[in-house]
Amino acid sequence: MTEKDLQPLSYSPAYLDKIKGMRFFDPHVHMTSRTTDDYQAMADAGIVAIIEPSFWLGQPRTGVDTFRDYFSSLIGWERFRSSQFGIKHYCTIGLNSKEANNERLAEAVMEMLPLFIYKEGVVGIGEIGFDDQTAAEEKYYRAQLELAKEAGLPVQIHTPHRDKKKGTQRSMDIAIEHGLDPHMVIVDHNNEETVKEVLDRGFWAAFTIYPFTKMGNERMVAVVKQYGSERIMVNSAADWGISDPLAVPKTAALMHESGIDTNDIHLVTYRNAITAFAQSGQINEADFDTVRDIDQSLKFNGSTVLRGGQQPRVNKNSTIIR
Repeated sequence: MTEKDLQPLSYSPAYLDKIKGMRFFDPHVHMTSRTTDDYQAMADAGIVAIIEPSFWLGQPRTGVDTFRDYFSSLIGWERFRSSQFGIKHYCTIGLNSKEANNERLAEAVMEMLPLFIYKEGVVGIGEIGFDDQTAAEEKYYRAQLELAKEAGLPVQIHTPHRDKKKGTQRSMDIAIEHGLDPHMVIVDHNNEETVKEVLDRGFWAAFTIYPFTKMGNERMVAVVKQYGSERIMVNSAADWGISDPLAVPKTAALMHESGIDTNDIHLVTYRNAITAFAQSGQINEADFDTVRDIDQSLKFNGSTVLRGGQQPRVNKNSTIIR
């Protein structure tokens, strides 16, 4: 095996023909857990921008400095790494519900959050909400809603896997109780059981296409056929689990095959997410084009996305000369 054999493959699956020319925005994907090959495949499939919410890493964190490094990575290295594949990277910052149960650590993270939520490219507080629906989770959910209100930022809510309907209703009730406008709140990980109430109450309804545990994209097609495209958005939430960072373009292709109108596909896989998170004042679509002028010879704090001997990819059509 030679170095050439180890280079990323360039391929064009058949579904890409169905969505040729379309642009996609994945408003929930944990790229810290993914490889550069995923970035390459996402760019090839038409994904032009993403949002990376703060997340738990599987391994419990033992000190606040690990959060500091993680948040710094979201607004630093990961944003750079994404740009090296022509994808604009935004993030939401918050204390994840699962980690709210370590109250000693949670208090320290809460003190640190104001240092990060006002940074460039931070488009919301997230992902926050309930996991096991404990008293500690509610305490820090409420505190972060107040933080979002004070900062004028949208909120990205994680709804629990267990007892989802109750957790979703409770999340919305508390958001209203704290005076948040439903239009500033994106309720994530919806399913057929929750979607009607979320839409009826004026919130944004996000759906995660994630194998086995959340939604399949055939079910997503049925949801859009029943409820339309207003205030609905699709994401991958791809992370270190069995997940698919191409879930958004694949779902768009399936919608196209199923006869859903092109404008509705555009709304649920691109436009609605931009409208919701642009309320942060941090999203300018013109930046999507700028970041596509890639030059992988660039470095971030002395580091590059290239590993020993790999050749940089440079957009030779760019008018920028460095």
